Order: sequence, then C-alpha cells, then structure tokens
Amino acid sequence: MEQSERKKLKEGLELFLNEGLERLTLSHPADPSGCSRSRIRPLLLKGELVFQAEEQVGRQAFHRNMTKEQAVSYICEMLDGTLRQAEMSGVWGTGVVLVSKKGKVTVKLRRKAARENMAEEANTAKIRPKFQEASALLEHNRRKRYILEEGRPVPFLIDLGVMTAEGKIIRSRYDKYRQINRFLEFIEDILPHLNASRESVILDFGCGKSYLTFAMYYYLRELKGYPVRIIGLDLKEEVICRCSALAETYGYDRLSFFCGDIASYEGVNQVDMVVTLHACDLATDYALEKAVGWGAKVILSVPCCQHELNRQINNPLMSPIMGYGLIKERMAALYTDAIRAQVLEYEGYRTQILEFIDMEHTPKNILIRAVRQDKKGSCENSRKKMGEQLRSLLAFLNAEPAIVRLLAPELILKEPPIDALS
Repeated sequence: MEQSERKKLKEGLELFLNEGLERLTLSHPADPSGCSRSRIRPLLLKGELVFQAEEQVGRQAFHRNMTKEQAVSYICEMLDGTLRQAEMSGVWGTGVVLVSKKGKVTVKLRRKAARENMAEEANTAKIRPKFQEASALLEHNRRKRYILEEGRPVPFLIDLGVMTAEGKIIRSRYDKYRQINRFLEFIEDILPHLNASRESVILDFGCGKSYLTFAMYYYLRELKGYPVRIIGLDLKEEVICRCSALAETYGYDRLSFFCGDIASYEGVNQVDMVVTLHACDLATDYALEKAVGWGAKVILSVPCCQHELNRQINNPLMSPIMGYGLIKERMAALYTDAIRAQVLEYEGYRTQILEFIDMEHTPKNILIRAVRQDKKGSCENSRKKMGEQLRSLLAFLNAEPAIVRLLAPELILKEPPIDALS
C-alpha cells in the first residue's frame, strides 16, 4: 500500500474509530486459509476506550484489545495483503474501503448531513467530546447491540434476579446478563438452520436454573416467532419444579422441564437442536451421542470438568511436561474438546470451537458449535483421512475417549501402540 493511500485510509479511519463506532468489519480474504474476517467494536475497559478485534481464522475466533492508534495500524496492516474490504458505520455516517488485487485502495465515505460539521471539527482536533459524554454514548451503543435490551423489562430475567421491574440490570448480575446475550448471538447465527414453517424440537440437557433455556424460548418464540418446543432436562428435582412453575406463570406452553439423566433420556424420537451447557465430564459425551443419534441439525455444547483423558494420557515422549499436574489437566481438557469436535466432523457436522464469554468471567469458555451437513463430509476420502488422523492421535496419546467409544469405536486401536508400552 502506497504512503498516499495509507494516509487517505488513516484519515477515513479517524472519523469512525471513536466512541460513536457502531460497526467495522474487515472481510474478503486474500488467502482463504488465513484470517477470513475481523470485526472491531469499541469497549470501555476500566474507564478507558479501547477497540476489540474478533478475528475469525478457520473454526477459531481470536480477540485482541487495542488503543485507537493500535487499531488504525492494525486495520491498515490487515488491508495491506490479508483482507481486501472494510465496511464501517457510526454516528458520523458510513464508509467502505476496497483493495484491488494489485493493491490499489479506494476509500468511499458518506457522512450524515446533521453530523458533518461536528465530524470535521472532531477530525481536526478543534473539539473533543468530554469523557463523560463519550462514556454515555458508548453505553448507549453497547446496550443497543444486546439482543435483550436494558430498559425493556423481561419477566424471566426479573424473576431470576438479573433485572429489576423497570428493566435495569442488577449490577452484581451483569456478567450473567452478558452471558445470556452472548448465548443468544450463537442462537441468532444458527437461525437459518431452523425451520420457520414447522415446529422444531430443542433439547437442553443439564438446564440447571435455566437462565439460558428461558432466554432461548423468549428469543425464538416471543421475539422471532419461530414455532419451537423446548425441553429442559436436569437431575435436580427442586430446580425442575421451580422452572416448571415459572414457565406456567409466563404462559410458555411449549417450554417444559423434566427430571432425567442425559444418557437414558428417551422422551422424544426426533430432535432438531441439542444444547448442553456445562454438562460434567462424560455427560457431555453422552449428550453428543444422543444428538448425533437423533440427527440433530444443530449442537451447542459448553463442556465442563474434562477428567477422563487426564487419567488416560500415557506417552513417554510427553512425560517432561505431563509431570506438572496443572499443565496435564489443561492440556487434557483441550485435547478432549478438540477430539469431540473432530469426531463430530467425522460424523458429518461442520464444527467450530468458539469463545463463549470472556475468560475473566469463567474458565469454562469453550463452546462447540456443530451444524449437520446434507452429506457426510465433503467426500468419503476426506472422511477416511480424518479417521486415520484421529486414530493416529489416539495412538499417540494411548487414550480411548468416551466420545470415540460412543460414536466412532472403529477408530480405536485393538492393541496399545508400541511407544506407549516401552
């Protein structure tokens, strides 16, 4: 990118990279195997304005927080060979940046007439919004982005202690409010895979107090009008009784709760979507087995307490690092979820591992999202190759995870690998 074009791009970014930014998306990758998209949004962290980029690389999402200067440099670098298009919108107007294959940059800006003079002044540093005004504007934009808006009373959030009767979020429950909205963003992404013309059955294993179960029902039926039947399942009878009473109070006639175990549940014959959040250890594997057996179109799973592989992994080559209990525990948990995702791919799902909510709020922040494809894998050869890779990995770890025993037992070696015996 030439200096004159970089200067023009920086001048355009100066208009948008502030508290008034609504959306900035970088897309159209030059190399499909690298970063395919980056979304940038403003955040207030400890009273300071920063810009968070969410990069999508394959099935993974990576986050980074930057100052304004760092964000400008980041965007210029991303548009200098990695991505070829940027779309921006904010209180000042809209903008598009296009980069040709030869590297020529085209910047198109459209300002909102009522804001034009203010934009000029802000851009030339004649005035700067006061910090209090910036904070208020950012708070407004942040609230507007949430699916369940603050200020709009939602009955189940009030009864579950997240919101006041006036629609104000209770300060001590704000993390839960963020978690609920983040979960609904995942639901929003899979809407194209749910049938809007017939009733879809959704099963929530290990629903607990059902914050997310109620949120899912409210969003799909009340806000989006989708004909869904949602079933919550948990082992705690007192929790099920309370949730059932609340559902009846709200008139949620297609939301029901039952006591039951994931592995033995036989209440339905066909399920369109399976949700399993924080199901402990092997309970996640049994839930995934059920989901695949039903041919569920969508699976959303946040695993918890992955102990099995921690007990099984046994490879002399890894002993120098596996001798540290904490390291082994974390590596075993990551191996467990990666193998679960790969087995789902092997069974014909397009699978992603995503960040559920920020690590600072909970260490259980991995969400496995799987969408069933019309055909198992791209072809039989690719499925066979995937199976061989999984078999080699299991041999290397000398492990037989439950998800493999349940869904793909043919991948387990009949005899332990030679290295593991030495």
